[in-house]
Amino acid sequence: MKRKSVACPTCGKDVVWGVDNPWRPFCSERCRLLDLGEWASGNYKVPAEGPDDFEDPEPRG
Repeated sequence: MKRKSVACPTCGKDVVWGVDNPWRPFCSERCRLLDLGEWASGNYKVPAEGPDDFEDPEPRG
């Protein structure tokens, strides 16, 4: 049976996709933490579907 491999989203290295890789889809804990840091710093964003998706609530009195 051929094992599926994917590219690490951070560094592009080929990674075996399977239960024996605890960091999948990343190649290592380092790449996983680098990716998390990008999300936490706001460098990665998921676009909103429309301008009303994330409006601030009405201010409280």
